[in-house]
Amino acid sequence: MEASLSPEAITQDLETRFIGRRVIYYPSVTSTNELAKEEARRGAEEGTVVIAGEQTVGRGRLRRSWLSPNGSIALSLVLYPAVAQLPSLIMVASLAVARSIEAVTGLKPRLKWPNDVLVGDRKVSGILVESEVRGSSVDYAVIGIGVNVNFRVADFPEIPPTATSLSDELGSGVSLPGLARRLLVELEGCYLALLAGASLYEEWRDSLVTLGKEVRVESGGATQVGIAQSVARDGSLLLRRPDGSLSRIVAGEVTLRHQTE
Repeated sequence: MEASLSPEAITQDLETRFIGRRVIYYPSVTSTNELAKEEARRGAEEGTVVIAGEQTVGRGRLRRSWLSPNGSIALSLVLYPAVAQLPSLIMVASLAVARSIEAVTGLKPRLKWPNDVLVGDRKVSGILVESEVRGSSVDYAVIGIGVNVNFRVADFPEIPPTATSLSDELGSGVSLPGLARRLLVELEGCYLALLAGASLYEEWRDSLVTLGKEVRVESGGATQVGIAQSVARDGSLLLRRPDGSLSRIVAGEVTLRHQTE
């Protein structure tokens, strides 16, 4: 089985127009997102990918740590979307991750609002979208994706027990460059669909395990409990509170927990 995440292994037979045509590989980095942002500030071409064999100081939402040991995929993608397209990038990324995992492994991932990809009820991938906006224009956007692929989660006590890996689920390993290539193909397909005016909203909404469940939302020291009724087209969560009122929850502001967690 292929193990290398070298640019040559990833770009070999890669069927994309621009995403992944330039791949920058590091055996070990602190954060692929930070390096991708540096590339974007220097004018990197759209579709540039920074990928690492190991990520030591990766970040998730709300500055939580995200460990990516050897056997993971940790990559960041440089894009230059319009402001109106920024809210949809989480849909682009999460659908691309879910589609690629299903295509390569046969597993059936689901999504937990706003940015987690689950296999069963355990997290196998996390996504962090960061952007720099000036007025009405976007300087750049970076999509960071971490996928737990070929390692035993139990070997890493710093990884929460609510996580899993593809090899843990399958009982066997997965080709890292094969999965990376499929992920880049799916990212480009979803992004081009977004640019063409297609809606990813329905597929994303229908993949969410969160909807219909009682959830607890923590934001700025305050906590709200209610039923996750739906999601708006801008990606925000619509929470039905016990008094019947509806609250709109923006992903960047909150920690969300299903009440069974």
